[in-house]
Amino acid sequence: MSNSETNDVVLIGAGIMSATLGTLLKELAPDWKMKVYEKLDKPGEESSNEWNNAGTGHSALCELNYTPEKADGAIDTKKAVKINEQFQVSKQFWSYLVKNKRLQDPREFIRPLPHMSFVQGEKNVTYLKKRYEALKNHPLFEGMEFTDDSEKLKEWVPLMMEGRTSHEPIAATKIDSGTDVNFGALTRLLFEHLIEQNVQINYRHHVKDVKRTNNGLWELKVKDLRTGSIKHVKSKFVFIGAGGGSLHLLQKSGIREGKHIGGFPVSGLFLVCNNPKVVERHHAKVYSKAKIGAPPMSVPHLDTRFIDGKKSLLFGPFAGFTPKFLKNGSNWDLFASVKPHNLMTLLASAFKNFPLEKYLIQQLMLTKEKRIDELREFVPTAKSEDWEIVIAGQRVQIIKDTETGGKGMIQFGTEVVTSKDGSIAALLGASPGASTAVHVMLEVIKKSFPEQLIEWEPKIKEMIPSYGIFHEENPDLYRELQFSIAETLGLSEQSSLTYDGKEPMYN
Repeated sequence: MSNSETNDVVLIGAGIMSATLGTLLKELAPDWKMKVYEKLDKPGEESSNEWNNAGTGHSALCELNYTPEKADGAIDTKKAVKINEQFQVSKQFWSYLVKNKRLQDPREFIRPLPHMSFVQGEKNVTYLKKRYEALKNHPLFEGMEFTDDSEKLKEWVPLMMEGRTSHEPIAATKIDSGTDVNFGALTRLLFEHLIEQNVQINYRHHVKDVKRTNNGLWELKVKDLRTGSIKHVKSKFVFIGAGGGSLHLLQKSGIREGKHIGGFPVSGLFLVCNNPKVVERHHAKVYSKAKIGAPPMSVPHLDTRFIDGKKSLLFGPFAGFTPKFLKNGSNWDLFASVKPHNLMTLLASAFKNFPLEKYLIQQLMLTKEKRIDELREFVPTAKSEDWEIVIAGQRVQIIKDTETGGKGMIQFGTEVVTSKDGSIAALLGASPGASTAVHVMLEVIKKSFPEQLIEWEPKIKEMIPSYGIFHEENPDLYRELQFSIAETLGLSEQSSLTYDGKEPMYN
């Protein structure tokens, strides 16, 4: 069965990335014909789901792996600033959507919450103090506080300080401009809006194949999982935002840019506390440093979360392993991703990453009590009966050949692979992922629709006032934007930090 009509855009996967790209394009080209295909029966059920990610709103306020210490002892802040700027772009777009009634109540998906970094040991305390000094005067990190005083820490994190008997030096930074973001709720809200904009969302539809036609279009082979019927759908542009499933479809597309790329699946587990007496004694997201030899994705953190209006605590992550690329995937996913063109890349990675493989084996052997022991480094009085284990989302770490690292390098970030002509793009990788979705999807738009970009630029600047401007060029604009965003998104705890009473210059 064939579908003769041609779509302007097809989005594969109903996660936060497709929701963001679809919403952006509907603002820029409201008349374009757009369809979405999702294998599951509702949106945001894989990595975007609120129980499958940390919901941090990654803005590098507390994530220490974004501020490495250089050989000379100085703190490298470039990555932290870059990620913070990208998260500001997301907040600007969400603010635009709320102001223009595309989204209604921002408290459904975002809330203000302090972000903290917490370290133990003299060396780590020295590092954290240097990091604080390097960031405190930056406009995107204004309001950050540092303390190594235990009495002050009892005010900031009473749950973490109760019962702490170690005399080892400890310290923390705290900044109130952090957030808790429910990306699952945001994804669902964006798709509700897209449906109102006449975007056809097809749930329980599995895209089996993607191939180029002779006339330059893309043809998708789609199976309706309810009826078993097959149809062929054509589109001028295809975005593959299928989480762990993106790699398989990218390989099927046959584009040269998708060669020599492999994937390594890592599952995550969290300890969750729903005991209100415990939960109410902690109000922050607190990140520490990964243990020596552990990968960046293992950074331990104790997070306050707001899910379905209820407050809970999550601690983790603990790593697990399954060959599945999605929670709802197949045990054959990893093996099916091995191709002649990426075999040597994968083998080289296996030889290079013995520490990661050792770490995963150690993680798999942990009992619940061992995990509770790790939790007690954060919460000394933690009781096993107050915490339960939940399985988080599957992450597929991208493995590829690089000029600097050679063959088989694991990539720990988010990456978009786009064909030379921009007609197809695939999102791969993991953190900071959802937090930088708007920035990442604007990059897709730049590469895939260069001819329309000049026409679209005024609208993009209306949605993203800082578009094309870096913080060094106009720090006052960033301060004013933070105030406006805090007002619109209900992040009132942040507004007093950033506004000097002047009229915003971007109106």
